[in-house]
Amino acid sequence: MTKALRRLTVIAALFLISLPALLAHPQEPGKLKLGFSIEAMKGERWQTDLNSFQERAKQLGADVISADANGDDDLQFKQVQDMLKSGIKVLVLLAHDTAKASRIVDAAKAANVKVISYDRLVLNSDVDLYITFDRVEIGRMQAGYLVQHAPKGNYVLIAGSPNDEGAKTLHTAQMSVLQPHIDHGDIKVIADSYTKEWLASEAYLSMLKAIDASHGDIAAVIASNDGVAGGAIQALKEHGLAGKVLVSGQDADLAAIIAIAQGAQSMTVYKPIASQAAKAAEEAVHLANGETPHTEAAISNGKIKVPVILLKPVVVTKANIKSTVVQDGFQSLKSINQALPPEQQIK
Repeated sequence: MTKALRRLTVIAALFLISLPALLAHPQEPGKLKLGFSIEAMKGERWQTDLNSFQERAKQLGADVISADANGDDDLQFKQVQDMLKSGIKVLVLLAHDTAKASRIVDAAKAANVKVISYDRLVLNSDVDLYITFDRVEIGRMQAGYLVQHAPKGNYVLIAGSPNDEGAKTLHTAQMSVLQPHIDHGDIKVIADSYTKEWLASEAYLSMLKAIDASHGDIAAVIASNDGVAGGAIQALKEHGLAGKVLVSGQDADLAAIIAIAQGAQSMTVYKPIASQAAKAAEEAVHLANGETPHTEAAISNGKIKVPVILLKPVVVTKANIKSTVVQDGFQSLKSINQALPPEQQIK
C-alpha cells in the first residue's frame, strides 16, 4: 500500500469513528429571525415597544429585523417583502392601514411565514394571532372617567386615524358610555371627528373649531390618545381653558404625565407595553416552533376568527402616577419633575 493510500485510509477511518458524534451534535443552525414591521416610528410609544420586543427576542435567542414605514402603506409592503426574502420565520405586524395591510399578510402566508397582528388587527386576512390591549375597555375607561367628573355639559370627541380600525373601536366604546347621558339630555356632543394619522396638529385644529363654535363652553374632551390630547390642550391653553376642561388620553407618554401633574390633562390610560412587546416576542418564537398560541378568546377580522391575547389597561391620574408608570419604570420621577415647578412636583 502506498503512503498516499495509507493516509486516505486513516482519514476515512477517523471520519467513520467521529460520524456518530457528528450526528449526535449537528452543526447549530443560524439564529431564528423575527420581523417587526412598524407603521410609523412617531412619538415615544412605538420605540418603547420595539426596544422591549428586541430585548425579549434576544433573551430567547432570536434576531429581530425591524423597519419603520413612516406612514406609507406601499413602503411598509416593500419592507415586509424584504424581510421575507431575508428569511424571517414570523412577522409581527403593526399595520398603518388595517384594511390595506391584508396584502402584507397574504405575502407572508405565501412565504410560509406566520403573522402576529400587533396592537391593531389586520382586516380580512389569515392572521395567526392578535396581541393588543382591550380597546373596548380603554374607550370605556376614557369616557367613564370624564362622565364621572363632568356628568353634564358639552363634550368634544377627538378620535384617532380613520385608517385605524382600533380608533373606530375606541370611538364606539366611548359612545356606548356617553349615549345614556346624551339621551337624558345631560351631555351634548358638539364636535366629533377623526384625526388624520393621529396627528397632534390635526387635533389642535379640530379643538380650535370646537372652541370657536361653542364660544369655549366645553366640559370635557375625549381625546383617544395622548398625542391628540396634547394638540387639544394646546388649543385650550391659547383660550385660557386648560385645566378648566377635562381631557382624556391614552399611552402614558411623558408629555401627558407632565400635563396630568400640571392639571392640564385629566387622565391617561396606561398600557404596560413592555409586557405586550415581550409577549409578542414569546409568541413569535412559539409560532416559529410550530406551537399553537394559548388563548381564551377570538375576534373576527372579517375573514376568520383570530385568536386574541387581550392585556389589561390601567387608568392613570395625578393621584397614582407614582404607583403606576413610575413604579413600573415606564416613566422616571426625575424626568417628570424636571418639567414641573416645585409646587407641582410629585413627591
